[in-house]
Amino acid sequence: MFSRLFSRSAAPSAPVSAHVPAGSRIYAIGDMHGRLDLLERLRTVIVEDAKWHPIERKVVVYLGDYVDRGPDSRGVIDLLMREPLPGFESIFLKGNHEDRLLEFLVDPGVAPGWMTYGGDAALFSYGVRPPDVRKVEEILAAQRAFIEALPADHLAFLRALKLVHIEGDYAFVHAGFRAGVPIDFQTPEDMMWIRNEFLSSNADFGKVAVHGHTITSEPEIRPNRIGIDTGAFATGTLTCLVLEGAERRFLAT
Repeated sequence: MFSRLFSRSAAPSAPVSAHVPAGSRIYAIGDMHGRLDLLERLRTVIVEDAKWHPIERKVVVYLGDYVDRGPDSRGVIDLLMREPLPGFESIFLKGNHEDRLLEFLVDPGVAPGWMTYGGDAALFSYGVRPPDVRKVEEILAAQRAFIEALPADHLAFLRALKLVHIEGDYAFVHAGFRAGVPIDFQTPEDMMWIRNEFLSSNADFGKVAVHGHTITSEPEIRPNRIGIDTGAFATGTLTCLVLEGAERRFLAT
């Protein structure tokens, strides 16, 4: 089962001719899935990196999928909300797992699917017993309990998540883009959920896409995209892409 999580293998580094704005350094963090321990560790690494490499403007972009699968979805959201990295701008993107969590609040019919890919762990972290998805009454009870358990500020945070963020020649997004569609006209569904059509495309998306969503054993670098979901919840490796000028490097737990 574990091997199936890695739906693609990483590719050798390919040249990426792209820049971020002068005087800025961008730190992009991949899918963390409830691994508060790894998030805390990586943020410490980022702060130390910034101390050794001072710059005028520092931005940290979180690519989404804060919840599900790992043990502490609630703790991850609490940390992101209440303890921003000092001296950094923070950008929070929305992943497909946040999308499904929010959908469960209004549509109990998504419970079977959500439970199969980690929603049970998110419910546990909020003190809610996951339902037996064969029993409608348990699903409805879990939905009611989760609505009561989810703090209002967590709900507001989740509802305010962005779908895309642009910095210079890069576009940060959770899942990816559909080829042939300008970024301003991409659908939320594609930006949170697209996979094979995006991953197999050699199209110019208008910007170099920096994304998570699809697990690889190490960062996957293509001329039109950079994938940094290294399966933190299962591997213990949470990855950060660092962009400055035309340079690119990686930090990881």
